[in-house]
Amino acid sequence: MNSPSKDIIVKTDQTEGHYIIVLSGLLNVNTCGQLWDQLIHPLSPNLKSIKLDVSRLSYCDMSGIALFLAIHTFANTHRQSFKISGLSKEMSSLFHRFSTEPAIFPSPEKGVRINFIEQTGRKTYLFFTQFVQSFIDHIVFVGELVNAFVQGLLHPSQIRWKDVWIVAEKAGVNALPIVSLIAFLMGLILAFQSVVPMSKFGAEIFVADLIGLSMIRELGPLMTAIVLAGRTGSAFAAELGAMKVNEEIDALTTMGLDPINFLVVVRVMAALIVTPFLSIFADVISVIGGAIPLVSMGYPVITYYNGVVKAVDCIDLLSGLYKSLFFGLLVASAGCMCGLQTKTGAGAVGESTTRAVVNSIILIVVCDGIFSVIFYYLGV
Repeated sequence: MNSPSKDIIVKTDQTEGHYIIVLSGLLNVNTCGQLWDQLIHPLSPNLKSIKLDVSRLSYCDMSGIALFLAIHTFANTHRQSFKISGLSKEMSSLFHRFSTEPAIFPSPEKGVRINFIEQTGRKTYLFFTQFVQSFIDHIVFVGELVNAFVQGLLHPSQIRWKDVWIVAEKAGVNALPIVSLIAFLMGLILAFQSVVPMSKFGAEIFVADLIGLSMIRELGPLMTAIVLAGRTGSAFAAELGAMKVNEEIDALTTMGLDPINFLVVVRVMAALIVTPFLSIFADVISVIGGAIPLVSMGYPVITYYNGVVKAVDCIDLLSGLYKSLFFGLLVASAGCMCGLQTKTGAGAVGESTTRAVVNSIILIVVCDGIFSVIFYYLGV
C-alpha cells in the first residue's frame, strides 16, 4: 500500500504475519502526525516480525525517532521480531539513546500501620534531630562569620561601608516606628497591670522600680530583638534567598568573591551597630509609657522619674546593651544563614524566611536564659 504525502512517501506490506514499512522523503513533526495512526493502527499481537526501512529518508527529527521507538516498543511488548535498517549516523545515535523495553512498575508494598505512640516518638526524634543539626550549622556559620568579621576589622578598606550604612538605615532608622509602638505599649501594659494590685497595699510608687528594672534590664532589649527578628532577620533571609534562587550568589563565587565577606559581613555589622541604639530607644519609650498609669493616679512625673533613677544603675543599662549586641548578632546571622541555605523552587524563599524568624526567636530566648544564669552567678 502506497500513501503519498507532500513530503513523505510510505510503502507498507503485510503478508503472512510479516509487516514491512518503507519510508522515504521528509519525516518531521508535520508529516509524522499524519503517519502515526496509519502505521501504528495495523500493528497486531499476531504479527511475527516488523521490518522498518528508513534508508530513503532525507530528514528525520525527534518526532520520527519517537515513531520508530513506538513501533519498536510494541514489538518488544508482544515478543515480536523487529528490525530497522537504513539509519543514518545521527538517527542511530538518537534512536539508541532510549530504552524500548516495556515499563515494569513494582506493586506497592502493603503499608504497615504505626500506632500513635510510635508516630509521636518518630516525629519527636525527627524534630530534635533537625533542631540539633540546625544548631550545629548555626555555630559553624557563626564561626565562619566571626573569622570574616575579624578579617574585615583588621582590613577596614575591604568592608563596603556605604552598604553598611544603607543596611543600617533600613534595619535601624526605618524600624523606629514599630519599636516605639511595641515599647510604649509594653511599658503601659506592664505598669497598668502592676499598679492595680499594688494599689491595694499602697505601694503604687514601686511601679517605677518595676518598670525601670524589667524594661531596661530585660524586656527592652528582648522585645527589640524579637521585632528585629520578624522585620530585619526575615528581610535578610528573603534578600539572600532571592539571590540564591536567581543564581547571583553562584555568580559571586564564580568571580572569586566570598558571599560571606561580600554579603553577610555587611548585614551583620549593620545589625550590631543599630541594635544597641534601638534598645536604648525602646528603654526610654517604655519608661515613658509606664509613667502614664501613675500620673493618672495623681503621682507627679518627678516622683516617677526619681523612682526609676534610684532603681536602675549603669550596670543594669550596660547588661541590657551587652545582651542586645548578642541578640543583633543572632538575628542577623540566622537570617543570612537561612537565606544562603535557600533551595530551588517557588516556595523556597518563603520557607527560608519563616525558618529565619523561628530560629532567631528561639536563639534569642535561649541566649537570654543563658545570660540570666551568668548574671545571677556573677551577682550582676
